[in-house]
Amino acid sequence: MFTGIITGVGQIVDSQPLGDQASHGRRLTVQAPAGYLDDVGLGDSIAHNGACMTVTTFDAATGRYTIDVSAESLARTAGLDGLGRVNLEKALRANDRLGGHLVSGHVDGVGEVSRFEPVGESWELRIRAPKALARFLAYKGSIVVNGASLTVNSVSDAPDGSAEFSINLIPHTIENTSLGDLKAGTRVNLEVDLIARYVERMLSVEGKLPS
Repeated sequence: MFTGIITGVGQIVDSQPLGDQASHGRRLTVQAPAGYLDDVGLGDSIAHNGACMTVTTFDAATGRYTIDVSAESLARTAGLDGLGRVNLEKALRANDRLGGHLVSGHVDGVGEVSRFEPVGESWELRIRAPKALARFLAYKGSIVVNGASLTVNSVSDAPDGSAEFSINLIPHTIENTSLGDLKAGTRVNLEVDLIARYVERMLSVEGKLPS
């Protein structure tokens, strides 16, 4: 489990195929911030842009480690198929503060940035969410964008069933995550609120929601 509070920004510095087929996954080498791997061991879970991955090798001296990303994960996420900055969060410990909200590290879908502009001292981020996730978006509800726990400021439903939602990013978030790299057209990983997902499942089983 995670909280959606980013604990570091890493850099994917190398990406190699796991097999000889284009349909195979990738082995990524990540450069972590100084000291980030001091309490990390083989097999530990780290969320990368909101997607939970397992540490397969690491070198605390150089601050580099590898993760293996399956073809399935690559097909259902954004930002893990190339080089670049990536938001990092280590798995939640039993005695940690729950600073954001309960996050599973399982990406539910991919959205697209429709607007990212400064508004006063902050930034307004608007994202188009696919139809499958639109029902989980609510005013003042929680959403995970590239691993960061954020609060929904508004939701606008579209005729096709999709939705556009807006988020306010304070300077601290811009400075301490990779969200400042976003621009219109960028694809982002989304994870909806865990409790909302269970509520939807229970109601659909009871026949109160369309499948």
